[in-house]
Amino acid sequence: MRFSVRKLSTRRRHPLAGLVVLLLGLVVAGGLYAAFAPRAATAEEASARDVEAGRQLFLIGCASCHGKNAEGITTKSGGNYGPSLIGVGAAAVDFQVGTGRMPMANAGPQAPRKDPEYTAEETKQLAAYVASLAPGPSVPESEYTDYKAATTEEIREGGEFFRTNCTACHNSVGAGGALPNGRYAPSLKGVSAKHIYEAMLTGPQQMPLFSDEVITPEDKRNVIAYIKSVQDQPTPGIAGGSVGPVSEGMFTFLIGMGGLVGVAVWIGAHGARVKKRSS
Repeated sequence: MRFSVRKLSTRRRHPLAGLVVLLLGLVVAGGLYAAFAPRAATAEEASARDVEAGRQLFLIGCASCHGKNAEGITTKSGGNYGPSLIGVGAAAVDFQVGTGRMPMANAGPQAPRKDPEYTAEETKQLAAYVASLAPGPSVPESEYTDYKAATTEEIREGGEFFRTNCTACHNSVGAGGALPNGRYAPSLKGVSAKHIYEAMLTGPQQMPLFSDEVITPEDKRNVIAYIKSVQDQPTPGIAGGSVGPVSEGMFTFLIGMGGLVGVAVWIGAHGARVKKRSS
């Protein structure tokens, strides 16, 4: 018995014993990590599924205008039924489909905003498929659309950017306005922060494209914060104060002068001299 204990004790102190124990510990730790840690492979498989699901949705709802491979379809006159989507990125799809502009119900100079026809999950899948065709702008991270975190100074800076680059079309309060050839700058009221960011990033329809090199992501967030702060302010006046001081002044002048003229006519028709003559 004493010999056996001594033999085991000697084996424990073998020079390779420490290495064996270390390897055993690494195997156990690796197994526990593989069992409980987040798996990157799962995310990749989900992304691949999104791409395939988006492709199926695209073939059914988009290929008739944009082509089976999103290369666009050209008409005989040189125009197109739908432009190429290769390289537009996930942000452009998320904006167009998420705001209901696509698919278009009727051909026209501009696609209006309406209730989306695809769910949020389907929109994500369509965006994943188009993004897989070629590199392009991605959907913005939430940190750049969290306008509520902006400080007063950042909102002021966003207002300067907006007044310099956007008011010519969208009005100083984002109410929108008319443009040539039947087009218009849409109202920004009720538009989500993500879609405003994507519009700046992708330049949909006649809107200029403001890449991150032109306006940084932080400045885009400040612009969004300014727009939302203006919309949250009380808006006294006609039509919620959204028609502008000139229109409101003209409206007030016409109503006020019209009322005064009406009162003057009534007094002239019912004055004392008129009653005396009729008697």
